[in-house]
Amino acid sequence: MLIIGIALDYFHVDFFKDWIRIVWYGVAYIPVGFPVVKEGWKSITKGDVFTEFFLMSIATIGAFVIGEYPEGVAVMLFYAVGELFQSAAVNRAKSNIKALLDVRPNEALVYRNNDYKSVNPETVEIGEKVKVRVGEKIPLDGILLSKKGSFNTAALTGESKPDTIIKGEKVFAGSINMDGVIEIETTKEFKDSSIARILDMVQNATARKSKTELFIRKFARVYTPIVVFLAIAVTFLPYFFVDDYVFRDWLYRALIFLVISCPCALVISIPLGYFGGLGAASKNGILFKGASFLDAMTKINILVMDKTGTVTKGVFIIKEIKAINWEEKEFMKYLMAMEEQSTHPIAKAILEYKADGKDFQASEVSEIAGKGLKGKVNGKPVLVGNKALMTANNIEVSKEIDTIVESIVLVSIDSQFAGYVVIADELKEDVKKTITALHKVGIKKIMMLSGDKDSITQKVASVLNIQEAKGGLLPEDKLNEVEKLKQNSENKIAFIGDGINDAPVLAASDVGIAMGGLGSDVAIETADVIIQTDQPSKMVKAIQIGRSTRKIVWQNIILAFGVKVIVLILGAGGLATMWEAVFADVGVALLAILNAVRLQRIY
Repeated sequence: MLIIGIALDYFHVDFFKDWIRIVWYGVAYIPVGFPVVKEGWKSITKGDVFTEFFLMSIATIGAFVIGEYPEGVAVMLFYAVGELFQSAAVNRAKSNIKALLDVRPNEALVYRNNDYKSVNPETVEIGEKVKVRVGEKIPLDGILLSKKGSFNTAALTGESKPDTIIKGEKVFAGSINMDGVIEIETTKEFKDSSIARILDMVQNATARKSKTELFIRKFARVYTPIVVFLAIAVTFLPYFFVDDYVFRDWLYRALIFLVISCPCALVISIPLGYFGGLGAASKNGILFKGASFLDAMTKINILVMDKTGTVTKGVFIIKEIKAINWEEKEFMKYLMAMEEQSTHPIAKAILEYKADGKDFQASEVSEIAGKGLKGKVNGKPVLVGNKALMTANNIEVSKEIDTIVESIVLVSIDSQFAGYVVIADELKEDVKKTITALHKVGIKKIMMLSGDKDSITQKVASVLNIQEAKGGLLPEDKLNEVEKLKQNSENKIAFIGDGINDAPVLAASDVGIAMGGLGSDVAIETADVIIQTDQPSKMVKAIQIGRSTRKIVWQNIILAFGVKVIVLILGAGGLATMWEAVFADVGVALLAILNAVRLQRIY
């Protein structure tokens, strides 16, 4: 109707004048203008007078009063179009976060009364047995009762490679069972499961506003009433200073002033920019607890990191086997027979060794606290442990073991030193390039703090080219080291750890980052940022997303203010019409929204 009305005006059609013209544009105004006027009135009744709805309402109604009907309708029409674009942009920004919500399981097959019954996961109790068929989602956190299983955890971690779990290991709600029917025993209620708590955290992330976002909202509350009073001044003050003062002309300029001044572009695009950043991070398996931490991430210049589980896999592997006067495989059978009686992570690594032939059986095995194991294999006394165990039993060991940095398991068979096995924690695949990339993005200092022995920590730091490292630290020692760094106010510190025993230092850092936080309750509670994929390289991605978000937000602020100031001056001087005002308001808002949406394409 607006386009037809403008065409009729342009060609000066005879019948299109007076009351017909008013009715025509009035009907065109109602569908686009009434919702805005209604919102403005609602705000006024709640005591919030100076809103964008109020500005748009008085500007367009004023345009009708002075006979500028097309402009009045156009302002509301383009505002409505802008709102549609805004909704589309918000929905797109939310899509990455909504994808997480889709992993929430909606049923569980629970074994009750000698049969499996489909129930709501929220009704399942701890310790119940649950069956999961191929292609179904794991309904609750638990441990695997079946021999093994393959799980797609992409929705939780962003990692597309299937994860193989063996009997007794943890499985997480939201993972998809890829191979065969499995059974699990639940270890948490649904409301306490990792996925439920992460979903709750993500949904509430936007409630934590950044300082920029909070400032803009406060600014808009002060700015809007000032604009209204300035518009009144533009209307009436010229009467005292201008000889050929015409009320209608100055009122028109004031209405243009109001439309231009509407803070839509700022109020809409800035939160949308941060929302886009949160969504982009979620898509990459990085969960920020709020927009404020996106900002904080851009200021980090010192990174302190844990070792085990952060730069290393936290899984031991055999690095070297040295058998003395024994065949390697026979030597390993004696050792494996003893380690089968242990639950230590090092024992698990040793048991991964493939030895052909019949396995040996150990008997009379006892654990000597802090030293190792003592027992019999094939009727021969066997000792497995550290140097203190050997010394206590008068077993003389090779001097070369004193030069070995890594963890070492010494073995004595039949009261004679039989050899040793060197066990090492494996570095994560992407950790070396991550350290290099962190320096490139402006991290001036990287420091490693570990509870592992200092010699191992120093060796790992040397391999990774980390200048400063300290080992043999308790959690409180790590906290003290970070507190020392914080004494310099210019230092902005991020600590990245496994989130289990690093809670104090995670909380004390400017940004606490939990690695592989999916299975850690403490990580979800304490950390500000959670890297679900267990990849150190995501730290670089988190910094890049934070910086891109901040850059886009400031681009929008400068764009909005710059264009508005220029058109405001032109409008007050009578050089801009309502059409330029529409561009300065709705047009700039659309440009800002499109700019914010770029985050979704970049990452």
